[in-house]
Amino acid sequence: MPQFETHRPVPHTPDQMFDLVADVERYPEFLPLCEALAVKSRRERDGKILLVADMTVGYKAIRETFTTQVLLNRAERIIEVKYIDGPFKYLDNRWHFAETPAGGCTVDFFIDYEFKSRILGALMGSMFDRAFRMFTEAFETRAGKIYATA
Repeated sequence: MPQFETHRPVPHTPDQMFDLVADVERYPEFLPLCEALAVKSRRERDGKILLVADMTVGYKAIRETFTTQVLLNRAERIIEVKYIDGPFKYLDNRWHFAETPAGGCTVDFFIDYEFKSRILGALMGSMFDRAFRMFTEAFETRAGKIYATA
């Protein structure tokens, strides 16, 4: 039942950070352990976008693919990820982007997950834990490259 939560201030706008996290197809370019990501479906309803995506993660010789539902709620600046299928018993992930008075925003990141298999949990658990802790840093680094000001 590993769980991780962080609140990080960044010098970028909430919309910029929302767009960066919402651009799931680019994750393999910069996100730790993410080897591939394919959006299987995309639909819009009530101003929100709902994606179903397969993400392949790997560490050394181990590769696992899992399917999630990703709800992109731009109006509230929230991204929610719900687990559908794969090696987890459950996975719950949320992002929230809040504007700060000084400019920029605070990125709130939360993830809670558990592997179905104890063996897989033992093999991948500590690496996943480290990778999830690096997620916000990976997004901050990516934002710095994309939104750098001259």
